Amino acid sequence: MTGMQFTPRGYGGRRRNPDEVKRDGWKEQGVLAVAVDDARLTWPERELVRQLGERLYGKREGDMRHG
Repeated sequence: MTGMQFTPRGYGGRRRNPDEVKRDGWKEQGVLAVAVDDARLTWPERELVRQLGERLYGKREGDMRHG
């Protein structure tokens, strides 16, 4: 006789890597998660990300580069 099998949340299937989570968040919900130091971005793109982050959430702790 086989009983019911229960797999607790987070213990089944394959764990997605962070880039997959970010990509899915963008495609499914329009949410963009990007690191200000992402090497795939050009300097102007990283600067735009930094400015958007500061406008929405304030300056980062310990960031002395921009007053």
